[in-house]
Amino acid sequence: MTAPAPSPAQPPDNLPDNLPAKPATAVVVLAAGIGSRMRSGAPKPLHRVGGLPLLAHALAAAATLTPVRLVVVTGPGEAGAQVADATRAAAPGAVIALQPAARGTGDALACALPALTGFAGCVVVIYADTPLLRGETLAAMAAAQTAGAAVVALGFEPSEPGGYGRLIEGPQGLERIVEAKDADADERAVRLCNAGAMALSGALAAGWLARLSPRNAQGELYMTDIVALARADGLVCAALRCAAEEAMGVNSRVDLALAEAAFQTRARVAAMDGGATLVAPETVFLSHDTRLGRDVTVAPNVVFGPGVRVGDGAEIRAFSHLEGCTVRARAIVGPFARLRPGADVGPGAHVGNFVEIKNAVLGEGAKANHLAYVGDATVGAGANIGAGAITCNYDGARKHRTEIGAGAFIGSNAALVAPVSVGAGAYVASGSVITQDVAADALAIARARQVSKPGLAARLRARLMGKG
Repeated sequence: MTAPAPSPAQPPDNLPDNLPAKPATAVVVLAAGIGSRMRSGAPKPLHRVGGLPLLAHALAAAATLTPVRLVVVTGPGEAGAQVADATRAAAPGAVIALQPAARGTGDALACALPALTGFAGCVVVIYADTPLLRGETLAAMAAAQTAGAAVVALGFEPSEPGGYGRLIEGPQGLERIVEAKDADADERAVRLCNAGAMALSGALAAGWLARLSPRNAQGELYMTDIVALARADGLVCAALRCAAEEAMGVNSRVDLALAEAAFQTRARVAAMDGGATLVAPETVFLSHDTRLGRDVTVAPNVVFGPGVRVGDGAEIRAFSHLEGCTVRARAIVGPFARLRPGADVGPGAHVGNFVEIKNAVLGEGAKANHLAYVGDATVGAGANIGAGAITCNYDGARKHRTEIGAGAFIGSNAALVAPVSVGAGAYVASGSVITQDVAADALAIARARQVSKPGLAARLRARLMGKG
């Protein structure tokens, strides 16, 4: 049958000692033709783990190789366009290659060949739905290929090999990759399974792809068959082993949850290894870019969205939610606090329970200890925001800023109607609605005068009870 016209760790113990540290590589990310049971309007590569799209995880791993070429193979239609847009956002220098129809992984890799013209180094091929592959593993694959293996396939040993393809090794290294459905009893007994990623000679890749034969009536071509072709040419192939976690692919919502759990475990360990204390690690959720300083303490049930930096010695108390914010050294946040994008909590500052901070800077030692909203504001060093105080930053059309000076005191249930400023050392009386600037060291009172009527409460109560 004629092939259709092409339309994409842990290093093993027995690697040579003289592997090149960083060989010249190209990386191809296959984001087309990968099966999905997500039942979603969004393309599978754009579903998220650790707050980052699966595709972006793959691109981040690829970036650790500093590839001279980076190619992402997408499919047709709106889904392919969305993947292409996400690629440009995450890796502006990447080349987008189109696979017009889903005709197998071999065909997808062939679609990347025009972008690899003239490149004869190591081509590393990975998938957009395997978010846990480490850059170190890809580097080990590239090094092993450059050291003499024509093809290096990544393998792992799952607890249940089941339907995974098997990597069949012999005295001369990797001999072939056998799909589970095609394996005989001896091959099914092999526990080393195909993780999908592959490193191969860029100089020989086009020739192998041209010789691939279709596997089925749909004319699909499979990249795994390259191993057998290389062996038929008398070339050496190798299998490199990685942890089963790294090979975890996402093909369903269940897989997505499993990948998220594995990511969280990895991120929690890294945070603790870096010097942070997670009191109940299994209850803390981190993002791909969460950065916790030394001696940070994180209490149970804290969620870090993307873009959070926490300085040395800070404390994040229970049930707090942080995203897009900075918490500086020795600050205390929570419990039950919410820091939204743009929040910057200064050194030693306090943000207490049921306090929300958005696009606002709290100076050193400033305090908002309970039941407050501070949005689009600057709060000076040592200032105090009382319970129930709010900055009224939105007029229904535009956002406005509030400036609170150093050492100012904002009384409970005060409302500061922006744009407005409160000078350094000024006091705002509790219950005030402030619509005009308050000078430094002034006392601002903006509320109705209290009036007391002796005996009126008793008479009113008697009337209401029908006794008067």
